[in-house]
Amino acid sequence: MHEDEEGFLYPQVDVTLCIDCGLCEKVCPVINQNMKKDPIVVFAMQHMDKGIRLKSSSGGIFTFIATNIIEEGGIVFGARWNEKLELVHDYTETKEGLSFFCGSKYVQSCIGNIYKDVEYFVKNKRRVLFTGTPCQVAGLKKFLHKEYENLLTVDILCHGVPSPRVFRNYLTYIGKGEKIVNFDFRDKSTGWKGYSVKYVYENGKIKRHSARLDEYMRAYLNHYMLRPSCHVCPAKAGKSGSDITLGDLWGANQLPMIKDDDTGLSVVIVNTEKGEKNLNLPMLANVETLDVSFVKRYNSAYYVSSSCSPFRNLFWKDYHKKGIMAMISLNDKIGPTISQVKFLLFKTKVAKILKYFNK
Repeated sequence: MHEDEEGFLYPQVDVTLCIDCGLCEKVCPVINQNMKKDPIVVFAMQHMDKGIRLKSSSGGIFTFIATNIIEEGGIVFGARWNEKLELVHDYTETKEGLSFFCGSKYVQSCIGNIYKDVEYFVKNKRRVLFTGTPCQVAGLKKFLHKEYENLLTVDILCHGVPSPRVFRNYLTYIGKGEKIVNFDFRDKSTGWKGYSVKYVYENGKIKRHSARLDEYMRAYLNHYMLRPSCHVCPAKAGKSGSDITLGDLWGANQLPMIKDDDTGLSVVIVNTEKGEKNLNLPMLANVETLDVSFVKRYNSAYYVSSSCSPFRNLFWKDYHKKGIMAMISLNDKIGPTISQVKFLLFKTKVAKILKYFNK
């Protein structure tokens, strides 16, 4: 795997070693796409433990499923930060290790040789939970060639993966000469819906600000630094082959039967009977069955790829000249996203109310 000029990894084949078996093409999830299919059932869910919800990006359902797997002697695979603050896939056999996989991480993870590890454990009759993006699940399924009853796959509602190179540059930019050792894209100290970006320096200093005003998040939401394939994703609409898809329950205010305490709610899209068997509904709070149309309206990322920004080519041309400052200047040119405008209007209203009562 080699990094291109945008910071994304692509395979390069050594033609001198190639034996023309065609296997790489046979297992390619882009060339060999699965059929689209609708979910079996969709739920609104929330973990009963508020502490777990606060440590999660949504409603804590990943932790619920993963804990059950660990308690049965299984292994859980997920994405975590390494010591260089690079996103890599890894696995754990302990409940304590699950915390490293919690939380959304808006950058492409490095799979490395993790598919081989999954294969080793499932063939040795261990229960395995693999979590990742839809394309990573699709790639794993093609790599394994067959279904395993002891393998449960969970993917996320994915809007696309930003460039790891841009994220590395951004860490240097905000670090200002100091090393950042942890980064949280979805800190809930300001709530689930109005979440913050939080990062921790090596000396223990913590900085936090609104995610809607964060330069990297603005670039991510404006879709101009995503991997090109994300705009024509081959794993949408159930094509990944995952058993369960997890995401935020956006639109919760349209569901009168759901109690939203702003600590996080999950939409749980069940794609297979195996996935349904692994959801012990009585052990969860705020469980309601939803119509598939709700997903299409509020979580369209399940079905539709992210649109390609008209500023994409301009950004990368400028990035190769000015580095991370190309992102800062382009954000200023584009202006705030719709969600940022709404957030600023909300803050203005709150300020006026507080000013009135403080007279």
